[in-house]
Amino acid sequence: MSNTLTIGAHELPCSLEDFRLKAMVWAQQFELVASYTSNGIPYPYDGFEDLLAVSNGSPIPLQGGDTFEKLQRQIDQQQGLLCGYLGYDLKNQIEKLSSDNPDHVAFPEVLFFEPEIYLSFKHNSLTIYSSSANVEDIKQQIISTSTPINFEPPIIQIQQRVKRDDYIGKVERIRDYIRDGEVYELNYCMEFFAEQVSIPSPLSLYLHLNTLSPTPFSGFLKYLDRYLLCASPERFLKKEERKLISQPIKGTIRRGSTPEEDKQLQHQLRHDEKELAENMMIVDLVRNDLRRSCATGTIKVEEMFGIYGFRQVSQMISTITGELRPESSISDALKGAFPMGSMTGAPKIRAMELIEELEVTTRGLYSGAFGYIKPNQDFDFNVVIRSLQYNATTGYLSFMVGSAITYDSVPEQEYEECLLKAKGILKALGLESLDRN
Repeated sequence: MSNTLTIGAHELPCSLEDFRLKAMVWAQQFELVASYTSNGIPYPYDGFEDLLAVSNGSPIPLQGGDTFEKLQRQIDQQQGLLCGYLGYDLKNQIEKLSSDNPDHVAFPEVLFFEPEIYLSFKHNSLTIYSSSANVEDIKQQIISTSTPINFEPPIIQIQQRVKRDDYIGKVERIRDYIRDGEVYELNYCMEFFAEQVSIPSPLSLYLHLNTLSPTPFSGFLKYLDRYLLCASPERFLKKEERKLISQPIKGTIRRGSTPEEDKQLQHQLRHDEKELAENMMIVDLVRNDLRRSCATGTIKVEEMFGIYGFRQVSQMISTITGELRPESSISDALKGAFPMGSMTGAPKIRAMELIEELEVTTRGLYSGAFGYIKPNQDFDFNVVIRSLQYNATTGYLSFMVGSAITYDSVPEQEYEECLLKAKGILKALGLESLDRN
């Protein structure tokens, strides 16, 4: 980036928070927008950096196979920030798999761009980077941008792709597969959707969702007429110098209505044998994934079964780290661990085969990874969960939720867990609940 401007919070005519909001609104004039925030939530190895990136250029051409190798070639000549995502169906380039279920949102399976302008927000300052535009002009444009007063959710009729009885039947089939030794855990997901929806401001909906469900890996993506509104609590993979950090989530329980009830529920989660077993299985899977790119003897489980509270739910999170081998590249690290084991099951390849058989919607961007690669080649990617996807041209709105199924799973309880995970998104859409049929 050729032009930079660092501004102290005290130099602005508004608060840094208000400037950030103005910048988000200002950014909507661009065809490509990527925003990341941790919402200031404390998290092991921190959450997302607070970034906003825009471009009217074209995405980097990564389609048509060999995506990870093409991405690495781009990284090797990289001078600036890269922003984008890896869709779940890139699994088909890593293993001999396929994706034949319908895709109604129609995001590309991979998208990265190098921003023309990006803003980096710190605690008491921000820096504007630009490849060509005058950064002082950008600052003034943002300051003069007006922001919406409030958000009015559109009237939406949410439909359930898999009805309750069908869901329970699928979980029983998974238990049969587990009993037969095909897998010992499988992450089964279902879609909720609405058609012919008109959302005048997807950004306003995202901001509303982020207010209701602030998370450490929250993100907003605009690509022409398609939008990702992401309230993810889960990290896929982070790179700090040669260190890789993966933090799978397995284990969910509702928040309590009082501090005492909340503490009791978190204690219940921490000592739930089924949840502990699920978490342990995925920790082993992630350790195995990291072995593909990390040096022997460097992989460590730094935290096992950590309990973290978010606005809607408490989660059980483990932290696994490793050191990249000298000969391993960024694409080796991403490809070796993708997709996140918490969203597949174990053994991983067979679990993904069964996911394709059992689910009725292509996952696409859901359960992929959204993030950024910095100029120093450090990166951070979340797992795309607790997220809305919207195609403004077709009016199709979608979100998916799921849970890990083991032989000990009670289908009705797994169904209720899915509805619990959908709670934040439903609230953002102005809905308190769904038809449980």
